[in-house]
Amino acid sequence: MLRIITQRAEARTELRRICDRIHDDQVVHKEATVREVLQAVKRQGDRAVLHYTTEFDRLTFKAEDLRVSGSELDAAYQQVSKELLDAIRLACRQIEAFHRQRVPKSWVQFGEDDVVLGKRYTPVDCAGLYVPGGQAAYPSTVLMNAVPAKVANVPRIVMVTPPGAEKTIHPAVLVAAQEAGVEEIYRVGGAQAIAALAYGTETIPKVDVITGPGNIYVTLAKKLVYGTVGIDSLAGPSEVLIIADKAANPAHVAADMLAQAEHDQMAAAILLTDDSVLARKVVDEVERQLIDHPRRLLTEKAIAHYGLVVVVESLVDAAALSNEFAPEHLELEVADPWGLLDKIRHAGAIFLGYSTPEAVGDYLAGPNHTLPTSGSARYASALSVETFMKHSSLVQYSQTALQKVSGAIDVLATAEGLHSHAASVRLRVRGNLNPDA
Repeated sequence: MLRIITQRAEARTELRRICDRIHDDQVVHKEATVREVLQAVKRQGDRAVLHYTTEFDRLTFKAEDLRVSGSELDAAYQQVSKELLDAIRLACRQIEAFHRQRVPKSWVQFGEDDVVLGKRYTPVDCAGLYVPGGQAAYPSTVLMNAVPAKVANVPRIVMVTPPGAEKTIHPAVLVAAQEAGVEEIYRVGGAQAIAALAYGTETIPKVDVITGPGNIYVTLAKKLVYGTVGIDSLAGPSEVLIIADKAANPAHVAADMLAQAEHDQMAAAILLTDDSVLARKVVDEVERQLIDHPRRLLTEKAIAHYGLVVVVESLVDAAALSNEFAPEHLELEVADPWGLLDKIRHAGAIFLGYSTPEAVGDYLAGPNHTLPTSGSARYASALSVETFMKHSSLVQYSQTALQKVSGAIDVLATAEGLHSHAASVRLRVRGNLNPDA
């Protein structure tokens, strides 16, 4: 079931195949459907949102039912255990503490001749958070998206999430939202939810940035509305790559691989190791731990199609292969993880040492679990406070400073054929009403 590869060329081919797993012919067909949904919601607002919710989710709503009521929010607290509430609050504190350290600061610099340069950071006016739902519940996703927005001081935060069969939203999701400071929540999912956030409807407000993972329809919708609004990233199926040495515990490695594979049947779980004995033990452990797995069928499919064990000559070789793959999650289960870290160039999140499973990052370590996937860690980063902020340049020149650089500006503007650019400076430094003088 879980393949072991020992040839570098074959390993590189397989890693490329896994990285490209979402680029198939079905995406073209799905994109056409998404475009149709986006245009309908843009034109018809609530009417289209309700139509597609009925068509895709088999749920019939009235517009006034879309927003979660205050009584529903209050009731959610009575429906979660004290242990779960305590865990949500702990995770919320941890995530907030981490992100408060990363808030960008505005600055100004006073230079020679009274030149002032700077950068001013301000939050967006309204953020839209997408939280997957339906039959599952992801309070951790709520916290990972909402807390950074709150730390960024976004004035209005709106959350959308698909309801379950009874038109309800899991109480843990509602509690997590409130603990993170979000109380404007709408029961809608899919491409129609993204369209509503991007264009606005009679009920759901238009936002400035949309964050949060979803299925392929949600991802395609985010891709297509980018430019109308900002987005965090285009999230693909989850993935973990583990680099392990001979001292790693095979049961731990296998559990970490299955922790990714159980997300969905397109999740990827990869092990790179310089120890062939460990490789075989991990394969055996994966099979053993799958026997009574509650999500066995789905997890087995992921392992069969996108699970991989590669035996390499050295940990340095493992790091090189990892950099080519640029994983969403990278675990360094080696004796000297900080030493190997110097060889790592591309990864969404890096977990160091034998006692740091990726699951701690999923829930409450603090750094965000919304990460770049499918190789995009080569150029992208985790969701952060900066996702909900933008910056403006600050520039102030004195008359003396403008005089000193006016000649160079004149030459550059003239070279580009931009007459009024040059004139706008020339008028100021010469005090002449005739810009051609």
